[in-house]
Amino acid sequence: MKNKELLAYGSALGAAFFWGFSFVWFKIAYLAYQPITVVLFRLVISAALIWVIAWVLKRLQKPTKKDLGLFALMAFFEPFIYFLGESYGLLYVSSTVASVIVATIPLLSPIAAWYFFREKVRWKNIAGFIFSFLGVALVVLDRSFRFDASPLGIGLEFVAVFGAIAYSIVLRYVVPRYNTLTIIAYQNLIGIFLFLPVWFSVSFNDFLATPFHPQAFRAIVLLAVFSSTLAFVFFTQSIRQIGVNRSNTFVNLIPVFVAILSFFVLKEKLGVQQIVGILVVIAGLFLAQTRKKKLPKQKNIEVHSI
Repeated sequence: MKNKELLAYGSALGAAFFWGFSFVWFKIAYLAYQPITVVLFRLVISAALIWVIAWVLKRLQKPTKKDLGLFALMAFFEPFIYFLGESYGLLYVSSTVASVIVATIPLLSPIAAWYFFREKVRWKNIAGFIFSFLGVALVVLDRSFRFDASPLGIGLEFVAVFGAIAYSIVLRYVVPRYNTLTIIAYQNLIGIFLFLPVWFSVSFNDFLATPFHPQAFRAIVLLAVFSSTLAFVFFTQSIRQIGVNRSNTFVNLIPVFVAILSFFVLKEKLGVQQIVGILVVIAGLFLAQTRKKKLPKQKNIEVHSI
């Protein structure tokens, strides 16, 4: 195996690890700060870093007036809708449950692509969806098949899933004309302006009344630097070397990382049924992404903020 290819696999694994850790860092940040505060500060720090990286690499493009509407719509779905669903959902469900639900995005995206773009849905997509649906059921239901997790939290996490899928649809119209650094830079910037009115009306007074909490604020910084910035850089580097499909395979490991990290860091308990459910979800994800042995050109890169 070539050194560049080995580095690409390491980059993809590192991105999945940082995205997995984000579910844990969210919980730590909630020790002091409300969800909107966590998301807003995460976006501000990450946006600043992304803009600096794009400027240093001379990769920042200026959107045309015609495309600004697409950028605004894209930012509305993600980060705005996505982070509203994910961050508030984490108030009611465990990090592991949230990560398993969010992991269904790659399975549901082909259905949306079929509806809007008439892309072919393969039998492996359908089989993977069924597998993962059963796995999610095992994770969120108890042995009597009643909700073991909060229905509200589950619903909010699926709002995040909807946001990510809608984002990917709009993204299709933007990708051919702009590089990924430009897309992330502008969607984060617009996302900040979308979140600011909500923050001032919902969380501003609480933020002023909350004493500075070093551990919680450190978690926000870690979210911004590692989950929203470095993980993106790592994943992009991986895609350049080994392609979208093989890189996405590592993303499927996020629920595993979350389950392990939550067990050791947050002391979340995992039963046999939940472990089996996680494994079934991952099996469905891998099944849905298997390909025939041919090497099609990778044209589009779809990026999701996790």
